[in-house]
Amino acid sequence: MTGTQRAKLFDEAFLRRLEALELASRRLTAGRMKGERRSIRRGQSVEFADYRNYSHGDDLRQLDWNVYARLEKLFIKLFVEEEDVTVHVLVDASASMDFGDPNKLDFARRAGAALAYLGLANLDRVSVAFLGDGHAATLRPLRGKSRVFEVFDFLAAPRPERLTGLAQAARDYAARLKGRGPLVLVSDLMDPGYLDALRDLAGTRCQLSVLHVLAPEEIEPDVAPDARLVDRETSQSIDVTGDDDLVERYRTRLAEWQDEIGTFVARRGGSYVAVPSDLDLADLLFDVLRRRRVVT
Repeated sequence: MTGTQRAKLFDEAFLRRLEALELASRRLTAGRMKGERRSIRRGQSVEFADYRNYSHGDDLRQLDWNVYARLEKLFIKLFVEEEDVTVHVLVDASASMDFGDPNKLDFARRAGAALAYLGLANLDRVSVAFLGDGHAATLRPLRGKSRVFEVFDFLAAPRPERLTGLAQAARDYAARLKGRGPLVLVSDLMDPGYLDALRDLAGTRCQLSVLHVLAPEEIEPDVAPDARLVDRETSQSIDVTGDDDLVERYRTRLAEWQDEIGTFVARRGGSYVAVPSDLDLADLLFDVLRRRRVVT
């Protein structure tokens, strides 16, 4: 892949700006090696956190003798422990995503690349996958900014998937998931099993964020008086009569659908963000996701 092709996927002009951000991870992580993220779990590191009373069997090396000299009481020093974090970026690659102007899949690739770069720049382990046809096509976990073009190449490659099979694909990824941390799903959620998929991803105990991507024409449709709507994945069609009432009922159902998903994700401790595919990537990262605490 040439540098020009990569630039189409990801605007390298604001790489330095991206390095000032990181994906939020509000839950405890359980990595086996020490990494760059700070956990509120108490362990051994260089950053002091608090004291607690001495209990029989505690490591005497952690006693604060200066406090004992002043108070004649034994206290154990507690420290903030650095934890290893894995960032998971999942992109829906089904045929319904290959739609819209701007194209939803192109937007999802670029957003996924930017989010993966945040993890690499912060020395987190990064796992990237495409979801489609009922399985997860994954890139092996990577760490460090030197691996960024491997991520870009993977995300820019043509995808053969047609059907979503989102529930099965999410279950496939969740079953093979290694390492906890932020998990971001970028999808239009146009699959009957979307709630099952979100339930399985939230069940990994990662910090789930859902970027619900819709094209402008899906948000504000322009339906002809006599129209045939065709499902891009199943090729099933339905004839409709386009009028103001139809469009208004569509808007109402869309809002109800988004509210349903947002409530479902929030109840599982995650973040839901509805994203139009014509949103500028910088606005997404530095404004929208910051306000929603997906990035900090």
